[in-house]
Amino acid sequence: MARGGARANSGPLPTSTGRSHKAKQDVATGWVTLPAEGRSRDAGLPAWPLIDPSPREMDLWERLWETPQAVQWEVSGLDFEVASYVRLLARAELPKSSSLIWGQVKMIGESLGLSAAGMIRNKWVVASEDTEEITLDVSTMSGVASLTERIKAVSGG
Repeated sequence: MARGGARANSGPLPTSTGRSHKAKQDVATGWVTLPAEGRSRDAGLPAWPLIDPSPREMDLWERLWETPQAVQWEVSGLDFEVASYVRLLARAELPKSSSLIWGQVKMIGESLGLSAAGMIRNKWVVASEDTEEITLDVSTMSGVASLTERIKAVSGG
């Protein structure tokens, strides 16, 4: 087991300062609510940043840019990262692909928020169809500060 040093998934979750007019950020919690309908097709497809895309890569590219996560990718300028993920995914789909490639696909997909764990790590939530955004009202939270008081509050005594 590794000792010392930084870990990719350790420490506090990152917060984003940039946001789209479509994504809504709860300032109190740092969570970003992504639109359930995803990124608009009217916004146009970003240009493919790598050389010689295959038809499968272009299909994946188009489908991924319609997802809710794509709203944040656009804000953060992650075109190259998404294209790298698409290229690797298309390669992983080939017969006899290596498990190492699938591991990389999983890792990059998580960093792009394409898994439940990735959504949590990025502090993203997709708005439900019935509500426009999810908010947290900090003013209603208890101001209990000490550990002893918190334990009493939870245990009811």
